[in-house]
Amino acid sequence: MAIPRSPRFQFLCAALLQLLMISVHVSSYQYKVGDLDAWGIPAESNSQVYARWSKYHSLKLGDSLLFLYPPSQDSVVQVTQQAYDACNVTDPILYMNDGNSLFNVTSPGVFYFTSGTPGHCEKEQKLQISVLSGNGSAPAPSGGPSALPDISPSYPTVFGSIPAGTSAAHSRGVPPALAAMAVGLLAYAATGGGGGGGGRFM
Repeated sequence: MAIPRSPRFQFLCAALLQLLMISVHVSSYQYKVGDLDAWGIPAESNSQVYARWSKYHSLKLGDSLLFLYPPSQDSVVQVTQQAYDACNVTDPILYMNDGNSLFNVTSPGVFYFTSGTPGHCEKEQKLQISVLSGNGSAPAPSGGPSALPDISPSYPTVFGSIPAGTSAAHSRGVPPALAAMAVGLLAYAATGGGGGGGGRFM
């Protein structure tokens, strides 16, 4: 079988390659911390909501965390592990208080967040999250989420329960629509563009 070398085929192959490269950058996700719950003091009946949330979400470079909360009542601070463990918010690495706080993941590792409002951290309003490195491995958390059950929790809504696993896409491969477009482009190029014998193999 001859390989098509027409300018049209070469253009379509180049376009397909560009689409595939773009899909790598587009596969970054924005995760709303707590899923259906806003960033706030957890209810006593669900005090481990953020520990569970971090256990069931795998972040990678390029992803981001969105913290939603009333800005007049709360804030988010990024702290060291020692400050996280001690609920010490006096010297944060990062302070956010706009109610719509976005933390962009730019390096792998373990990140620690808590409310900047005194007393909230002690009531379990804190999040420890591991970010995958370039090879897909995550640093082991120092405690907390590892002691949680392996079953994924579900969150009640007015429409029924929604499993936590559906809150963000877990597949990081090529999106189905992009794969279908790639097959279509190759078929189009291989048949000479679909019309009047305009394409030919050289």
